[in-house]
Amino acid sequence: MTTPVADDHDLISLPGGQILIGAPRRHLTDLAGEQPYPTEWFGDETPRHALTLAPFRLARHPVTNAQFTRFAEASGYRTDAERRGFGLVYGRSYWEDRDGANWRHPAGPGSDLTGRQDHPVVHISLADATAYCTWAGLRLPTEAEWEYAAHGPHWRPWPWGQHFDPGLANCAEHWAGELLGGLEDWRRWWSGYHPRLAYGPATTPVGQFDGASPFGIDDMAGNVNEWTSSVYWLYAPEAPCDQVMRYAQGRYVTIRGGGWMNLRWQVRTTERVASDATHYTWASGFRCAADEPDEFAGEAA
Repeated sequence: MTTPVADDHDLISLPGGQILIGAPRRHLTDLAGEQPYPTEWFGDETPRHALTLAPFRLARHPVTNAQFTRFAEASGYRTDAERRGFGLVYGRSYWEDRDGANWRHPAGPGSDLTGRQDHPVVHISLADATAYCTWAGLRLPTEAEWEYAAHGPHWRPWPWGQHFDPGLANCAEHWAGELLGGLEDWRRWWSGYHPRLAYGPATTPVGQFDGASPFGIDDMAGNVNEWTSSVYWLYAPEAPCDQVMRYAQGRYVTIRGGGWMNLRWQVRTTERVASDATHYTWASGFRCAADEPDEFAGEAA
């Protein structure tokens, strides 16, 4: 059974069974020829491997400012950013700590949630996301659950299919109005775009884009990076990845989905990011999950 609060999250039932997690090698080979990042950055998406998942439910949308406001008012909870007195935002050239930035003031003093109640909440740490889920009678999805919900039973690089469309996700290419070829293109776009963000990040109302996953779940590419409950581990010791990823094993937690300022390659269904659990930015949020009630679990296998 879910709580009345949990029922407010439009939980979608997903069938369990054996699924494949990870990206095909041929995809990563193709990726190496069309994007500027080292191939090793994506090596942790391999090898593809089979997992068995129990039926579960996942929220159609990330948690919104309106939902988090209800939680904060009912519980008196203060986020890590509020207690520490600063949040991480992206300035003209790189990430910077900004005093007073938190979920209520996403760009710092002078910014607020006016007109943003249906946007995903940001500046959320793992502890913040977990506290909300506990209050709502829900939980965070595992990394495998998140990926399965994003691409469905058959792998696809973006939730909607094989080809990227900037009109289907809130990411850098959507705001730039063109496909960005690499880091220099991104920097040029950002230098002109970031002055518009004095009053908050370029999040959008949840569900605004039509790029839903095969299960009808929205915003799994872009808008905000989403916490999972899974500690970051490589899929295999021999995975051809950057040495930093090996260091992150067992220390960091996996986030998925990419955010509104990421390039198209970073909002793919198999893209993995290892993050310190205490980390939060104006592009970090979450969505809720739940176990499938026992009376339905047998029917969905």
